Amino acid sequence: MMTVVGEALVDVLVRPDGSRSERPGGGPANVALALARLDHSVTLLTTLGDDDRGHRVAEHLRASGVRVEAAPAARTSTATATLDASGSASYAFDVSWDPGRLALPRGGLLHVGSLGAFLEPGADAVERLVLAARGAAVVSLDPNLRPSLLADRAAVVARLERLVALADVVKASDEDLRWAYPGDDPEDAARAWLALGPRLVVVTAGGEGAVALTADVRVELRAPETTVVDTVGAGDTFMAGLLSRLDDEGLLDPDDRDRLAALDPATLQRVLGTAVRAAAVVVGREGADPPRREELGPALG
Repeated sequence: MMTVVGEALVDVLVRPDGSRSERPGGGPANVALALARLDHSVTLLTTLGDDDRGHRVAEHLRASGVRVEAAPAARTSTATATLDASGSASYAFDVSWDPGRLALPRGGLLHVGSLGAFLEPGADAVERLVLAARGAAVVSLDPNLRPSLLADRAAVVARLERLVALADVVKASDEDLRWAYPGDDPEDAARAWLALGPRLVVVTAGGEGAVALTADVRVELRAPETTVVDTVGAGDTFMAGLLSRLDDEGLLDPDDRDRLAALDPATLQRVLGTAVRAAAVVVGREGADPPRREELGPALG
């Protein structure tokens, strides 16, 4: 069982021609959805309003096999994603995040990140959960920072570094790292994170691909050539692909987490290959519509 904690919301897509549509979304919800479609047993701990949007989000997740445990919210949150001509999205958020007391996960993986890990008042509950669960679960983190909602950079970076130190697997975009550490090379910042405690740190760079780092191994992989419809959910799907392949390789065992630190280059190449392939599929579709396992073909071979 995998447990994902964080926001589930409605993405309001605004296309370059001004037309609009709504789809279920939210970074952690997208990770949970993608993991379920890759045949993993997943629970999402989140918040949802008792409204039409909240009902649609929950139904969408459950239809792909996600177990949804949602604390009540006054309304279901939204993220307005405005697409440019290249399909890249910029976001504006109407989000509230107060999940209350979070129960310890029932399984071997706890994944946190995005607004759920940084937006008050719920961020404190998430950090307490990570601290409490660390001995019994492999912890993964995807900051997926949203600067428009995170005004106090120093406080955000302090929390980020506390979570990095508690995590076993960390994935961050080059944009996350440049915002957190202005002027620093993203890969240098990722190497500094390794010294805090995680066994594996991965840096994504959109269409340029990704770099995976352990203390002893570096693997870089370019993204496959693909036609981009939009980038909504790309990083979340990459994260799910990464975790899925780590699990397939037997590397998410809480009782043997040091195997992550001892990854050999060939295994890390396979792990990264699955992640970039999953992200390449989702950017070829509108919205966060992650692939199922059979769609990844050789990437899971």
